[in-house]
This record gives sequence, structure tokens and C-alpha cells, in this order.
Amino acid sequence: MKPTGKLFTIGLITFWYSSNIGVILLNKYLLSNYGFKYPIFLTMCHMTACSLLSYIAIVWLKVVPMQMVRSRVQFAKIAALSAIFCASVVSGNISLRYLPVSFNQAVGATTPFFTAIFAYLMTFKREAWLTYVTLIPVVTGVVIASGGEPMFNLFGFIMCVGATAARALKTVLQGILLSSEGEKLNSMNLLMYMAPIAVVCLIPAALIMEKNVVGITVALAREDLSIVWYLLFNSALAYFVNLTNFLVTNHTSALTLQVLGNAKGAVAVVISILIFRNPVSVTGMLGYCLTVIGVILYSEAKKRSK
Repeated sequence: MKPTGKLFTIGLITFWYSSNIGVILLNKYLLSNYGFKYPIFLTMCHMTACSLLSYIAIVWLKVVPMQMVRSRVQFAKIAALSAIFCASVVSGNISLRYLPVSFNQAVGATTPFFTAIFAYLMTFKREAWLTYVTLIPVVTGVVIASGGEPMFNLFGFIMCVGATAARALKTVLQGILLSSEGEKLNSMNLLMYMAPIAVVCLIPAALIMEKNVVGITVALAREDLSIVWYLLFNSALAYFVNLTNFLVTNHTSALTLQVLGNAKGAVAVVISILIFRNPVSVTGMLGYCLTVIGVILYSEAKKRSK
């Protein structure tokens, strides 16, 4: 790889890390520390930004070729994926109100466990026995981390597990629903179609479940204009998480992406502890480390079984 190519890839990975970790930390700050306790409205802001910026990136800037929806059936499949995607993001944001980022990331690392379960239940796809064995430390680590978490909250934990499971379900369903050559969409085009559907679902949910959220947000903005900039920046970051993930996938190998993804969670944990000063226990950190080791072993086992 040429030096300029290396610099571009390093810059891309840095931007990917920054946007991923940044949106998690800013979500935590807004929902917990700042006191903006409206996770559904926050998710709606994210999806609105994803709708607009996806359209600009694909239609105007031609970042990727535009792929058209070919039938009502395909649109219905995209709508189903959008609903699950919505549930995942909303549940994840709700969990950040009650749990520290470090524990949130530990639970989120169990995504391979749920992916393996849903893949088996929905496609009857069996993995090699060694692959399933590697899931034992993934789950055991979270159990240990839960027992050692000083700020453990049952409702937050349930929401976090729900978000992780929904994320895994979307991955499996996407492989099933959009499997034919005529229906396959790259992640950026899929986001462009899913995000507006998500906004349509989230608007009534926010208005009904988060009473007077628009009026409260306007009142907050009059008192402190920084909330507007927080929401705008946070929403833009939510889009760039998806964009940089797509670009990094295209510019690195699958193995590199797995290693970077595992390291990203650990970096997010360390930075969140430094910023929010949430108490951590040795037991909790050992549990998280065991989960990460299990994820690495799971990735290696899957690679060898192919």
C-alpha cells in the first residue's frame, strides 16, 4: 500500500473510532448527565439526520451508486428491518440513561451469541461445535460483569440486552430477506431507505410516550442554546458512524475489521471511565475482558470453520 493510501486508511479508521465512541459518549451525556431524558426523541433526531445525509451522500455526492427499491415486497422487507433497527437504537439509548458506558459495551459485546441463536432458529444453520463453545466465555463474562457492576440497574440491563438482541436479529433477517441478487442493497442504500421509515414510526412514539417533548426541547433551547448544537452534532455523528463503518469495511480486510471492532469497545470503556468517573470493580473488568476474549475466539472459530 502506498504511503498516501496508508494515511487515508489510518485517517478513516480514526474517524470511525471517533464517530463511534463519540456518539456513545454524547448519548450518555445527554440522556444521563445533561438530563435530556428523551431517548425516543433523540433517536428520531438521529434517524432524521441519517435520512437527509444519506440522500445527500448518495444522490448528490455519489459516494456509492444509488440502488432502487424494485418491488413492494422488497419495500415491505426494508420496513420490517427498519422497525427492528428502531427498536435496537431506542433500547440502546434508553439503557444509557441507567447504565454506565463500560457496562453497556460489555453487554453489547454479546451480539455474536444472539446472532448464532437467531441464525439457528430462523435458518437452521449449524455452526461447528467449537464455535458454540467459544460463546460460553462471551455469556459468562457478562454474568460476571453484571455481578460486579456497582451501578447495575435491572431495567437498564433488560433494555441493553434487548438492543443487542435486536441488532443481531436485524443482521440475520437482513441476510434472509435481502438475499436474492435483485434485492441486495449495500449498507448505505439500505440506511437511506430505512431511516425515513424509522422517522415515521418514531414521531408518534415520541409524541405519545414522551409528553410535550417538543415544547420542553424548545424551552431548553431558549434557556441554553447549547442543547441545539448537542443534538445537531450528535445526530450528524450517528450518520457518520454508518458511513465510516461502510468505508472502513471497503478499505480493510474482514480480519482487520474484527480486530478494530473488538479494540473499539475497549477504548470506549476506558474513555468513558475517564470522562464520567463511574465506579468500576475488578470483578466487572474481569468479566468484560472474558467477554472480549470470547468474542475474539468466536471470530477465529468462525473463520476456521469456513
